[in-house]
Amino acid sequence: RVTGRDDTSLTRRDAIKASLAGGAVGALPLLGIPAPLDAQPAQPPRARPPRTRDYIIDASAALIWRNDAPKLIGDCSVRVRGNDIVEVREGRLPAANTPRINATGQLLLPGFISGHTHAASGSPTRGLIEEGRSYQRPIELLEQLPDDLLDDISAYNVAELLRSGCTTHVEMSLSLKQAQSYVRVARRWHVRGYPGGMVPGTARLFPIWRRTGDAALTASVPDTLAEIDANARFAAAVNGAEDGLIRPMMTPHAADTHTPETMRAMIAAARALGNGMHTHLAQGAGEVRTVQRLYGQSPAQWLESLGAFDMPFFGAHMTGATAADWEVLKRHGGVYAHCPSGGGAGNSSGTQPYPEALAAGAPVNVGIDTHSNDYLENLKLAVICGRARARLLNAQAGRTGAPLPMPSMRDAVYGATHVAADELRRPDLGRIAVGAKADLCTVDVSGLLVGSGAVGPEPLSNLLYASGANVRHVITQGYVQLYDGALVVDDETRVRQRGGAAVQQIWAQLRAEGWFRGG
Repeated sequence: RVTGRDDTSLTRRDAIKASLAGGAVGALPLLGIPAPLDAQPAQPPRARPPRTRDYIIDASAALIWRNDAPKLIGDCSVRVRGNDIVEVREGRLPAANTPRINATGQLLLPGFISGHTHAASGSPTRGLIEEGRSYQRPIELLEQLPDDLLDDISAYNVAELLRSGCTTHVEMSLSLKQAQSYVRVARRWHVRGYPGGMVPGTARLFPIWRRTGDAALTASVPDTLAEIDANARFAAAVNGAEDGLIRPMMTPHAADTHTPETMRAMIAAARALGNGMHTHLAQGAGEVRTVQRLYGQSPAQWLESLGAFDMPFFGAHMTGATAADWEVLKRHGGVYAHCPSGGGAGNSSGTQPYPEALAAGAPVNVGIDTHSNDYLENLKLAVICGRARARLLNAQAGRTGAPLPMPSMRDAVYGATHVAADELRRPDLGRIAVGAKADLCTVDVSGLLVGSGAVGPEPLSNLLYASGANVRHVITQGYVQLYDGALVVDDETRVRQRGGAAVQQIWAQLRAEGWFRGG
C-alpha cells in the first residue's frame, strides 16, 4: 500500500502497479506520477476581461513615457478609464473595488503601430509563395470573392494582427472592395485603422505596373481618376467613424504606376481627408529607373515636388532608395515602413535597407506588408536580419564612410510606437502616459522559451525570443480585444473556421487552374 512520501521502500514501478490495481491514487502525485485523468482536479474557469472600460493593469515591467521620452521601469500599474490612460504609477495602484488585469511576468507596451499592411492578403498567400511562386493569382482570386467570404478572410487576418499586439494598422487594402471589407471588420472589433484602397487596385494593377512601354500608363489615366474618386468618397463617408478609430488615408500603389495628373489627384484627396498618404516607395530598382526616366527625379523627390510630404507620409520597402530619397524623408519626417517578411518569410528579409535608414537618420517603422501578420515576429526579424545586413555591408571591401549601425530591439519597438505615432501627428498614441489613448499590449517575457522564470533587467531584449504567441493582452482605446491570450471581441474558433473555409475556395480554384503543378 502506498503510504506517502516517507515510504522509501516503495519504488516507482511499485507505485504504478498499485495504481493499476486500485491502490491509493491520491498519493501518486507525491512521487511525481500524474494521477489518472478522472482523478485530476477540475480546471478553474477562465478569467474574464473587465466588463467596463474602467480598470487597472498590473504589470511586472512597462515601457512608459516620461520627460518626453520612453523609459523602461519595473512593477507598474496603469489605470484606464474610457478611451484614455488616466494614471500611471510605479508599484501598485490601491483601488480595492476596481477590476484589475493581472499581467504578472509580462512587459506592458504601447500598442504596436504597423506602418504598412495589406490585411486581407496574408492567409490566402501564406505557405504558397515561399518557394518562388508569384502572389499575383491568389490575390486576383481574393478580389473576386463575394463580400461575405472576403469579410471572413479579412477578419481572420485582422485577428492575427491583434493577436500579435498590433493595435493600429496603416492599411493599404489592395482595392476599394478590400478597404470596405477591412472597415467593416475594424468597426466591429474597435480596431484603430488608417485604411485606404490601393490605386490602381488589384484588378487593374498588373498590366500598368509590369508594362513594357508607357502606353498602358497613359491609357490608364481616366480609369485611375475614377478609382481615386470612388476611394475618396468612401473614405470621406467613414472618416472619424467609431469615435475616431477609423481615419482613412489615400494610398497610391507607387510612383511608377501614376502620372503627374493622377498623383496630384491622390494628394488633393489626401489633403481633404486630413490623415495623410501611404504608398510603396522606391520599392525596387525598376521603379527608381522608371521615375527618373519619366520625371527626372527619384521617387521621393518627385512626390516631394508634388506636395506629398506636406502631410503624414508612410513609404514602404525602399529597396531601391537613393541617397536623395533618404534626405527627403529626413527633411520632412516621412516614415520608412520596413517590412522584413515582405514577399513571404525569408524572401526579402535581408534586402531591405533597415540599417541604412537608421544611419541616414530617417524615421523608421516596422510594417507587416502581407503573408505574415505576426507583428512581434516581424520586429524580431527586422533586428536579426538588419544586423546580418549591416555586418555584411560593413565587411565589404572598399566600403567608405561610417559603419552601418547594428539595429536593436529598442530601435524596432520605438519605431513601432512613438516614431510612427509622431508621423501620424498623434502624440496621444505610441505612449503609456496620462492623457494618451489606452492602446496597450502585454507580452510574457518571463515564461518558457522567452524568459528565465522571472522578468529580467532588460526585458526588451527578451522580445528577440518571443512571437505573437507570447502576447497576452491587447487593448485599443480602452476596449479589451485579447485577454489572457484569447480573442474576446469575437468567437475565435468561428473566426478561424470561417476564414479557413473562405480561403479554401481560392485554393480550389488554383488547383483547377493547375497553379500548383510542378511543386
